[in-house]
This record gives sequence, C-alpha cells and structure tokens, in this order.
Amino acid sequence: MGVIASGAWAQDFPTHPIRLISPNPAGGANDTIARIVVNKLTELLGVQVVIDNRGGGGGVIGGEIAAHATPDGYTLLAGSVSTHSFAPLIHPKLGYDPVRDFAPISLFAIAQNLLVVNPAVPAANVRELIALAKSRPGALNYASGGTGSTSHFAVALFVSVADIMKQTVHVPYKGGAPAITATIAGETQFYFGPMAGGSVPHVKAGRLKALAVGGAKRSPVLPDVPTVAESGLPAYKAAGWFGLFAPANTPRPVITRLNQAVAKAMSAPDVVQKFVDLAVDPVSNSPEEFRRFVAEQLEFHRALVEKLGIKFD
Repeated sequence: MGVIASGAWAQDFPTHPIRLISPNPAGGANDTIARIVVNKLTELLGVQVVIDNRGGGGGVIGGEIAAHATPDGYTLLAGSVSTHSFAPLIHPKLGYDPVRDFAPISLFAIAQNLLVVNPAVPAANVRELIALAKSRPGALNYASGGTGSTSHFAVALFVSVADIMKQTVHVPYKGGAPAITATIAGETQFYFGPMAGGSVPHVKAGRLKALAVGGAKRSPVLPDVPTVAESGLPAYKAAGWFGLFAPANTPRPVITRLNQAVAKAMSAPDVVQKFVDLAVDPVSNSPEEFRRFVAEQLEFHRALVEKLGIKFD
C-alpha cells in the first residue's frame, strides 16, 4: 500500500513550485547557467522553478542547505565542480558529503574558462603575464570566486603550472561576479573563471583583456584568443562542469522525472543557442552516469589538490 501510494505521489510530481539553490551570488557562471535551465524546466515541468541564491564559501553554503533539505524533489541544487569536486577537499569543516548526501539527477553543462587581466596590466599574452609576475614578486593579485570555487581551481592550477604561485597572491571573493568586478577595478590584476560568468562582455567592451582559454580548443565566442596550451603551457587544462542534484533519499520516480526534463531541456534549440553564446556545452546523462562522473571528478581533484598543496585560506 505504501509503495503504491509513493509511486502515485511521484507520478503526480511536481504539483507546486520547486526551489533550485544556486550556491553563488547572482551574475556568476553557476547562476547564469542555472537561470537558463530554470526557465526551460519551468516550461517542461508545468510549475515554477525558482532560483534561490545562497552564495559564499565557494558554493559550500548553498551545498549544505540543499544536502539537508527534505528529500521530496522540491529543493534542488545547481551543483558544480566547486560544490562536489573541489571545495569538499579543502574545507576543513564541510557540512555535507558530496557523494553520500546527494542524489545526482543529471549533468547539464561543461563550461570553458577564460583568463583575463585588468587592461592596465602590461601583458599582452600568457608568456608576458608569467614574466611580469616573476619580475615583480608579490605585486600581482589574482581573484577567485571563493576558496574552493571553480575559478579558484582554474587559477590555482594556472599559477602552479606557470610556476608563479609564490610570486602571486590569491584574493578570494564571494562569487565570480564580484571577482570580475574587482579585476575591472584593479583591486586584483587577473582572474581565471568560467566564461559564462560574465567576463566576455567586459572583454568586448575593453574593460578586461583576454589572454587565454583553459580548454583543449579555442572558443567560438572569442576565436582569436588562444588556449593556455597554445600559449606555452601544454600541461594546463581546466573546464567547469554543472549539474542538477537532489538531497539523498529523494524517491527514484522523482529523480527519473527530473532527469527526463533535463535531457529535454538540454536538447531544446533555444537552450542550445544560449549555451553556445556563453561558450558552454549543453550535456545530459543518466543519474547512474552522473554519479560515476561525480566520484571520478572527486578523485581527480583530490590528486590535484594534494599535488598543488591547495589549502583553505
């Protein structure tokens, strides 16, 4: 009787608005991508999906709230490489387990990262930025969206591979948007984060200078900007990923319903075009595939965190 009732309840899901926690301030990459997904899910599910911004701690604050929410499908998390691969490895008092406390629904985006500098920085390319940092130890600050954020990993890997970690200073902010603002203002000299976070319009307006992208190939959004590998650091490669999670123990029929909606959303022409414009690849997979992906990414980043010696600031 209980199983039948549960199945019937899940079949009717959803019957009222869904809260999607975006663990970053408005304007950042996670939030920008999540809002595109939310709009399409609202259309496909027939109920309003509402963004709830809970920024701070590299996504940890929002991740904790989602992990301990009622597992009924009405509170979800727009998780990322930050909340599930990076922050869990460096935060000493994390309030959730990235694997045990969540039910993966689907991956929905792979995002390209972009290295930008303040226009006043006398460096026209990656080689010149590295030379500048080495010639002026302690003079260059680099911004991130917070310790453990996607942008922190991207830039930490960069300064390590470029051998300028000791010559530069990390300045964490509460999200990608304030980190970009700080770089435009000259509080920090460079930033390396997801293109979807809003750096591209500033590059086109001349408020930031783009030096390189972090993926294996150039972005069609900025085709003249080389990859870091092309710029002399072939060992560098870092991209962000984003996906939808529910709290652990959410009924399987609810997970299946949401997974199907994400798959449809990621193949919708309007979503595909919006993602392409942000240098983001729309993707989807099964809950089982996503679970394996999350576990593999966690171990991949564990090795890198140990190698780079990254610690909580």
